[in-house]
Amino acid sequence: MSNEALAFVVFSAGMLVLMGIGMPMAFALVLTGAGMAWVLDFWDTQLLAQNLVAGIDSFPLLAVPFFILAGELMNAGGISRRIITMAQAWVGHIRGGLGFVAIGASVLMASMSGSALADTAALATILLPMMRAHGYPMHTSAGLIASGGIIAPIIPPSMPFVIYGVTTNTSISQLFLSGIVPGLIMGAGLLVAWKLQLRKIDLPGGVALPMAERLRATAKAFWAILMPIIIIGGMKTGVFTPTEAAVVAAFYALVIAFFIHRELSMGELHLVLVRAAKTTAIVMFLCAGAQVASYMITLADLPGTLSGWLGGLIESPRLLMAVMMITLVVIGTALDLTPTILIFAPVMLPIAVKAGIDPVYFGLMFVLNGAIGLITPPVGTVLNVVAGVGRLSMHQVIKGVNPFLITYTLILILFVLFPQIVIAPVAWMR
Repeated sequence: MSNEALAFVVFSAGMLVLMGIGMPMAFALVLTGAGMAWVLDFWDTQLLAQNLVAGIDSFPLLAVPFFILAGELMNAGGISRRIITMAQAWVGHIRGGLGFVAIGASVLMASMSGSALADTAALATILLPMMRAHGYPMHTSAGLIASGGIIAPIIPPSMPFVIYGVTTNTSISQLFLSGIVPGLIMGAGLLVAWKLQLRKIDLPGGVALPMAERLRATAKAFWAILMPIIIIGGMKTGVFTPTEAAVVAAFYALVIAFFIHRELSMGELHLVLVRAAKTTAIVMFLCAGAQVASYMITLADLPGTLSGWLGGLIESPRLLMAVMMITLVVIGTALDLTPTILIFAPVMLPIAVKAGIDPVYFGLMFVLNGAIGLITPPVGTVLNVVAGVGRLSMHQVIKGVNPFLITYTLILILFVLFPQIVIAPVAWMR
């Protein structure tokens, strides 16, 4: 067996064993990277340390902590709550209206924070008690909220797109643009799926609010609605880069929470900063560990090895894309979104480009697969968030998410068969 093949075995087996014993992902990446360096006769502790630093020494990655901070400020400063209140004022009276509120709020909040976990936690905290009080089946309600939460990694600004762009050297601005139409399609798919679910649920309708109250709720959410317009508009017109957009988003959320909504005190700001710092530390350590493994993967030429194994599939881009998406679905059931991007995107993208697949389109599909993995057992990070907030068993949440998981799978197939759905809007908006 060649050193390169042995390195691949060390990486694959090492990750499986280390994850199986419960080791944190960042440490597992560093150790498997070190093991590959040893097998490749490239052992050098200084080189390992340099790669750890290089993994986080990136200007575009500065967007990650600021988007995380923006999401925390949105939840603490009442921005998220006002969005949900506005959606409820307009559609809350419809039969099953709280479900439509959840979908609408998911799309709006996705255009602000870019974090599936933050959006899901906010939605579940506010909406699940209301749904329980109005007699909604909790498993279906929890499944809907979890499914709505994963729109956040797709609609800009998206932290996974930032990480993917930095990892693969793909334009983050174009990745952001690629997520607008697919994100809206995901929202529309959830509307159809929820409408079908309502056939099995006996829920009464409510009384529509007067137009004056609807407009009042909309006015209270004005500053929240303005946030995505500023962020996306600023990037589209070239006023600021995606990294600068993250800073603008955090500063904007801070100003709104402190001086306009006045729902954030200095003491609460300290807690917000601590939470954001903890989350940032986890993500950045993952990036550092992944750089070690990625460097060794490049030395072992794993993309070239996989290209040889795939052989004739490179001549059929759609078939290759289907095979890669199936592979990512399987991977997504075991790994969270960020590790999936950091480990597999640098390996798979060169193969996709060799087959003539647009790198931005592939990036959208990659992140979409990983996002779906967030609501797929056994890991299902977003499912765990909803179960914890709603005090539900994991079994209940998994049962409730299945219809919406099927909807997302159909959307994924649609994008594989018709890539122009993603590519054409990006070309038009460039």
